[in-house]
Amino acid sequence: MKQFLIRYRRTEGTEEEWHQAIRHFISALDNDAQLRGKISYRCVKIKDAADYFHIATAADDAAIKALQQREFFKSYTEKTKLVARGEVTVSPLELVAETAPLP
Repeated sequence: MKQFLIRYRRTEGTEEEWHQAIRHFISALDNDAQLRGKISYRCVKIKDAADYFHIATAADDAAIKALQQREFFKSYTEKTKLVARGEVTVSPLELVAETAPLP
């Protein structure tokens, strides 16, 4: 399993417009038969701020490659760069320890 943290500050567009774009991207992930169950994606932000953090988890390299070929991924990546004026950081994560999953 591979995880990535995507960080940026939204500087363009409205919060509601951006949240709608995020929900649209996640819906596309959920509705893609090849990616369902192989890509997990979560977006959070700092309350009352414009700082966003996305955690993407892929089952394997094949899932990452399949995602990167999707038009909805390419479009979403470009939109993310636009709302952040190009200041997007993608960092691979390394798991150190974790609790048991929630029920």
